[in-house]
Amino acid sequence: MSLSLLDTATREQRAFTPLRAGAVSIYVCGATPQGLPHIGHVRSSLNYDVLRRWLMHSGYDVTLVRNVTDIDDKILRKAQEAGRPWWEWAATHERAFTAAYDALGCLPASLEPRATGHITQMVELMERLIERGHAYEAGGDVYFAVRTLPEYGSLSGQKVDDVHQGEGEPRGKRDPLDFTLWKAAKPGEPSWPTPWGHGRPGWHLECSAMATTYLGPEFDIHGGGLDLVFPHHENEQAQSHAAGDPFARYWLHNAWVTMGGEKMSKSLGNTLAVDNLLGRARPAELRYYLVGPHYRSNIEFSDAALDEAVVAYRRIESFVNRVRERYGLPEPSADVPAEFAATMDDDLGTPGALSVIHKLVREGNTALDAGDSVGASRTAACVRATTGVLGLDPLVAGGPADTSGDAARQALSGLVETMLERRRIARAERDFATADRLRDELLAAGIAVEDGAGGSTWTLKDA
Repeated sequence: MSLSLLDTATREQRAFTPLRAGAVSIYVCGATPQGLPHIGHVRSSLNYDVLRRWLMHSGYDVTLVRNVTDIDDKILRKAQEAGRPWWEWAATHERAFTAAYDALGCLPASLEPRATGHITQMVELMERLIERGHAYEAGGDVYFAVRTLPEYGSLSGQKVDDVHQGEGEPRGKRDPLDFTLWKAAKPGEPSWPTPWGHGRPGWHLECSAMATTYLGPEFDIHGGGLDLVFPHHENEQAQSHAAGDPFARYWLHNAWVTMGGEKMSKSLGNTLAVDNLLGRARPAELRYYLVGPHYRSNIEFSDAALDEAVVAYRRIESFVNRVRERYGLPEPSADVPAEFAATMDDDLGTPGALSVIHKLVREGNTALDAGDSVGASRTAACVRATTGVLGLDPLVAGGPADTSGDAARQALSGLVETMLERRRIARAERDFATADRLRDELLAAGIAVEDGAGGSTWTLKDA
């Protein structure tokens, strides 16, 4: 089975064929650094990180460009309210986003261009649009003339007469449907020179200019959050097609993180900052929580669901660590099970992929309990390969859950495993009083024991 993806533009799941054999080009809408990142922001980057990892595992050379919108109405407003320069406000919060991506194990983007570094390319794109009759200038503003492009609305599925750009009706618009490419300078705001006077870019213009600068007029995949389908991605596609660029061949959109059924956002005041959550769960555990659901399914945040993710991830981690401590470091296998590959090829089916991983863990624990060193080690190598595709390998140095090289933990593990073996024997002999006493002694020492079909596993309660 080859990879197929749900393409927003066609509303169908399509077999993925890259523009160039052996290589994949991806553009992802990144941060508008107006404030600290919450898990709703980073979910998108995590989802496309999984896509990138799976493509790399499948043998592709992947180029992923993720932009930074470092000039925006909200950035200007919040910087002014804080009494800080807009560029300093944007840079400070851009670093916070980068730290969140790094903490949660995202591979660094191939390139992370900033909007303010691409004014020249934006001016050139507007000149092409004006020359082709798809844009016009009015009082220093530049607008895209929506009705000049018959296909407008095809990405989002809207009829052109039903469109509302959400811009109000700025001066000079010929038609309320039109959207802003360039904003004439206002007192106190940053601006750049253009043939139509000083001003600053509109949101939609930025991404078209940056995507084509680095990936060319046509590239494979454009990704982003579901909330960007309209107006942002609709307008990106429109201005790019109107300029003569084929642009994205596949459009992917991830769903939201919600609270109380509402999209997580600054305006709703229901945000959960990444830093705060990393005080409650380790980076790998939070990543597990966010990449486990299918990327097109909403995640309704709850403490209970996060706790379940923590327990589930530690079950995987405990198995791999037990194998390492008993039989040595298991190297990731080169291949993954066919069942895992099939679910990943089916529009990145991460829930099914995790199901395969947990099945492997159960089988591996059974092998451990039976003293089958070959079976346990082989299974652990497979678990490392599959979790690596999801960015969740427990033994990756410097990764989201690095537990290697800890002599104290190895010593502790030896003691705990000895007590667990005594407890296993007691249970087998139906000496439940001794088994319960051993479990209570471990619990009093801060070690939680979980019994399962594949045997008992342990974790540090405060790990």
